[in-house]
Amino acid sequence: MELFHKKDHTPPPLQVDLLHKKSGLNTSMIVLIVCLALAFLVFAMAALVALGSFSVEPLEWYDLLAIGLAIATGPYGFYNSVQIKKKKDIERRLPDFLRDVAEAGRFGMTLADAIRIASYGKYGKLTPEIKRMAAQIEWGVSVTDALQLFVDRVKTPLVQRMIAIIIKANDAGGNVADVLAMVAHDARQVQLSEDERKLEMATYMIVIYIAYFVFIATIFIMNSVFLPSMMNTEVEGSGVSMINIGVIAQIQIVFVLSVIVHAVGDGLMAGVLADGSISNGMRHSFIMLLSGVLALRILGGA
Repeated sequence: MELFHKKDHTPPPLQVDLLHKKSGLNTSMIVLIVCLALAFLVFAMAALVALGSFSVEPLEWYDLLAIGLAIATGPYGFYNSVQIKKKKDIERRLPDFLRDVAEAGRFGMTLADAIRIASYGKYGKLTPEIKRMAAQIEWGVSVTDALQLFVDRVKTPLVQRMIAIIIKANDAGGNVADVLAMVAHDARQVQLSEDERKLEMATYMIVIYIAYFVFIATIFIMNSVFLPSMMNTEVEGSGVSMINIGVIAQIQIVFVLSVIVHAVGDGLMAGVLADGSISNGMRHSFIMLLSGVLALRILGGA
């Protein structure tokens, strides 16, 4: 009995992957484009407020600037961090999957049969991907194509390197089980090295956060102690204060802008130090930006 139209010879699992591959824009890119569009809209409002052509009570133009940067960095940063964590979880369980497939190969199973058997196991976030590969193989997709489609979905350097070796070993023939065991061992060593690097870089990231909040505390002290004392100090014999309220307001604006600049810059640096990802740094920028501006507002710093 025919389950599909005669002109449609492509298995449905493969059709879905090819559709995603040809679409060009992935979900992450769409989130980034939407965030940037909304941020530019808020930036335009900030420019109009600064020019006096528009008013958004009780917000000032620098408040809108901070909101725009938060929109540009926060949603995309958190979304991309979730996606990166999901891929890291897949990488974490991939050596276990490869070792199980290698053991099945030593008992005489082909790579395709071993993948189908492994699809009944539990490998965390990797399990749906294994089931997808097994379904594609059952629909007639070659093992090489199924593995390549898996690489296209995950798209991490470690997965690309590991699967490329497996594909070449499978195409060349010979004992694929030994290659799988070797690749699994190499991947585990890479993950251990990465864990050590993250542990070392976490210290620097904490230093960045501490330095940022010390900077905010310094601004608060200057605004609450130093500037009022300057305003209340009179030039001897003239009765005129050294600094007027208008200048105080300008200095406070500079304080807010400096907090915004440090939040974005320090956050990006923290992300790069943590895992070499600017997109993950956008999440840290959002956290610093929100906490810094709120701290100045609550403490009366702006």
